[in-house]
Amino acid sequence: MAADWLGSVVSINCGDTLGVYQGRVSAVDQINQTISLTQPFHNGVKCLVPEVTFRAGDIAGLKILEIPEGSRRPIHNQPLEHTKILPASNHNGTGKQRPEASSAQNIPQKTDGIANDPAGTSPQPCSKTFVDRQTEGQNQPKNFRRRHNSWSSSSRYPNQVTPKKNGSKNGQHKARDDECFGEDLDEVPATDFDFEGNLALFDKAAVFEEIDTHERRGGGGGARSRGTPSERPPNYRHDENILESDPIVYRRIVVPHPGGKEYCTDSGLVVPSISYSMHKKLLSVAEKHGLTVEKRLEMSGVCASQMALTLLGGPNRLNPKNIHQRPTVALLCGPHIKGAQGISCGRHLANHDVDVILFLPNFVKMLEPVTNELNLFCRTEGKQVSNVKDLPDCPVDLVIHCLDCHENAFLRDQPWYKAAVEWANQNRAPVLSIDPPVTDQEQGVHAKWSLQLGLPLALGEQAGRVYLCDIGIPQKVYKEVGITYHSPFGCKFVIPLHSLQG
Repeated sequence: MAADWLGSVVSINCGDTLGVYQGRVSAVDQINQTISLTQPFHNGVKCLVPEVTFRAGDIAGLKILEIPEGSRRPIHNQPLEHTKILPASNHNGTGKQRPEASSAQNIPQKTDGIANDPAGTSPQPCSKTFVDRQTEGQNQPKNFRRRHNSWSSSSRYPNQVTPKKNGSKNGQHKARDDECFGEDLDEVPATDFDFEGNLALFDKAAVFEEIDTHERRGGGGGARSRGTPSERPPNYRHDENILESDPIVYRRIVVPHPGGKEYCTDSGLVVPSISYSMHKKLLSVAEKHGLTVEKRLEMSGVCASQMALTLLGGPNRLNPKNIHQRPTVALLCGPHIKGAQGISCGRHLANHDVDVILFLPNFVKMLEPVTNELNLFCRTEGKQVSNVKDLPDCPVDLVIHCLDCHENAFLRDQPWYKAAVEWANQNRAPVLSIDPPVTDQEQGVHAKWSLQLGLPLALGEQAGRVYLCDIGIPQKVYKEVGITYHSPFGCKFVIPLHSLQG
C-alpha cells in the first residue's frame, strides 16, 4: 500500500534541470501520480517551502534512504545495489512507474546482507544522507563548527555526481559558489542582536564605584584615581609633548650691558636688546672668525628677501598663473653697508620674478661691498635709477628703506636723501626698514616693519613692528663678547618680536 511509505526518507532525482530533492514522504496520490515531500532539501540546501510535490513524469530516479521504525528497520546503511531506484520516465506516458511500485521490492535487512557476505566483501555505503549529517554533529565538541556545504560537497564520495547545468561553465561556477557560500538557514538568527538592551545591562556607576573603593583601599596605588577636576591629569593636544621635561627657561639670553629694552618671541622667550657699541663689537669678532662682510650681506639679503616675499603675498601672489600681476618693489639705498644689504635683498627679489627698482645716487667713490653687490644686481632684470624723478609716480607694492646709516648721520642733510624720503612718504606704500639705526629723532621714512640682525637694538615706536633675522653668528662668538646666548629662532630664520615695555 502507498500508506506504508509515508514517513520514509527518499531522494528524488529530477534530472539536470530540476536537480535532486531529499525529504520525508508526506503524501502519495495514486490517482494523480504525485508524491509529496516535507522538510525538503534541494541539492543539499534546505528549501524555503515546507512541502513540495512531484509528478511521476518529472521523476528520473528515486532512492529510499530510510524507512520508519514502525514498518521496517532503517536501510540507510544498506549497500547501494539493494536500494530501489525508479527508472527514468518519458513525458509521453510510456515507461511510467508509480512511486508505490517500489513497495513490491523485497528489501533485505541489514543482518541478511551480513549473513550472505561472511567475508565482509559487501560494498560500503556510498554516501551519508542528510539525516546522517544532521546527527553526526551531535558527537562533536562544543567548539567544533560544522561546515554546511551544498550538494556538491558530497561529490567526494563515490557513485555521486554533482549536478551541473548542461555541462556549461556557468553551472560549474554556480556549484563552486554554492560550495563556498552555501549555509544552513536554520543557523541564521531570526532576530537582530539587541545592542541597546545588552548595553543597558552594564551598570557604569557601579563599576566606577567599585574602582574607587578598590583605590581607596590601596589596591590601585592611586595610578588611576579619577579625583577632582583639579587633581586630574591635563588633557594634551595632538601637537603637544606628553613626556615630562625640565622646566622651561624663558631667559636664555643674557647680555652684559642691556640696551634698555626687552622683547619676547611668540613662544615667550625673552630677547634683550643691545647697544650699538655691543652690536659693532659682535660683528667685529664674528668677522675675525671668518664671518666676513660678504657672508653677512648674503645672509641678510636672503632673510630680508624672504620676509619681503611673504609681505607681498607669498604663493598667492607669486605663482605661474599670476604672472600678469608681478609685484613692484622700490629699493632706496645709500652708499654704505646698509645700502649694500638692501641691494643684496633686491637681487634675490629680482631672481623671484619681482619687478625691482633700485634707487642709488651717483657717487664718485663707493665702498667695495656696495660696488660688488651693485655689479651682481645689474646682471638681473632689475632697474637702477639715480634720480628720484625716475621713480614710479603710481604706488608700488612695497618700499624697502636702506637710506640711513648708524655712523654717518650727516647724510640726512643731503638733497637726494630728503627727496627720497619725500617720495616714500607720498607713495603711500608700506615700508620695510632693514637694520635701522637708533636715533632720538623721528625717522624721515615712516616704517611699518623693521628687520634687525642677530640681536635687536632698542628701537622706538617709529620703527614699526620689529622682526629679527639670523645672520649665522656662531654661539661661541656671542660667548667671546660676554653674551650668554641660546638661539630663539627655532625652525625659522626670521621671527617677530614683541616689546615687553610700554
